[in-house]
Amino acid sequence: MPNNTVNDYKEAVRIKFEKEKNGPFSNYFNPASQANLRDLCWKILTSEPSSDDLNVYYDFFKSKFDPAAEDISITYTDKFKKVGDFLKRKSEPAKIDTINLAAILVNFELRPYQKFFKYADKENFTYDNGFSKSDTKQDSQNIDEEVKQEQKNENGQILTDTAKTTNSSDVKPKSLVNLPKTLKYIGFTTVSTFCLIAVYFMFFYKPCMQWSGDHFEKVSCDLEVNGIGNFNVVEPFDKTIFDLKKINVCDTTSCFDKNGQAVVWYAKTANGIDFFNGHGRHPETNSPLRPVTRYILNKYVKK
Repeated sequence: MPNNTVNDYKEAVRIKFEKEKNGPFSNYFNPASQANLRDLCWKILTSEPSSDDLNVYYDFFKSKFDPAAEDISITYTDKFKKVGDFLKRKSEPAKIDTINLAAILVNFELRPYQKFFKYADKENFTYDNGFSKSDTKQDSQNIDEEVKQEQKNENGQILTDTAKTTNSSDVKPKSLVNLPKTLKYIGFTTVSTFCLIAVYFMFFYKPCMQWSGDHFEKVSCDLEVNGIGNFNVVEPFDKTIFDLKKINVCDTTSCFDKNGQAVVWYAKTANGIDFFNGHGRHPETNSPLRPVTRYILNKYVKK
């Protein structure tokens, strides 16, 4: 069977992602946050991009790529969330554009999908990520063996789909006789598994979070930290600060409520000043955040 369907394309890109997590760009995939994927996309496309890759970028963002204008806005960055969710198997994208952009980020050779569709069904072709037709055939053989093992009866005999010929036409195949018992076992196992998963998430699962450029993201508490600095620390999930975000402030930004109270907070850094949508501490420098004042706005915000 040809292995060039959209589902094959998705799986091949995801397998390549798992390989690239230990490759030269591993720092962008651990974690594969919106900000990290955004930075990797800009890095790749500013280095002699192909016309296909530039077309994929235009189809995804509805605008041409400009190597002289690096966009790090929240709106632009958030568009990479569905790319990361696809690679991490959290969602199935509705558009092929998302998969094509992910293929660029993991350097999947047969991209975009049109090229994959044309060449992936060659008999001797093996993806550079280890996913091949021979693998698929071996998986199918393994599944067949598992099915035969499950169909053994109490005497260790393998049941078949057809019964031996007898004088009575009323005799049913043994596989059909044991089918209700098999279905009950499968149903009980499935329900038990779901119950155990529900109990785990209700009472034992405790997520963690990590600062990613301009916001916090939920991550596994076992995530291995790559990098140096307080901002890269994986810490227990804290609902009170999880929604803290770094924001861009200009002369038209509403920084005070109707009573004159500040709704924007700030902290000075070695490079200038950072503004946030709430109070607390700066996730990267651990400096306390202070309510913005008109003096600060006049001094640091350009007209």
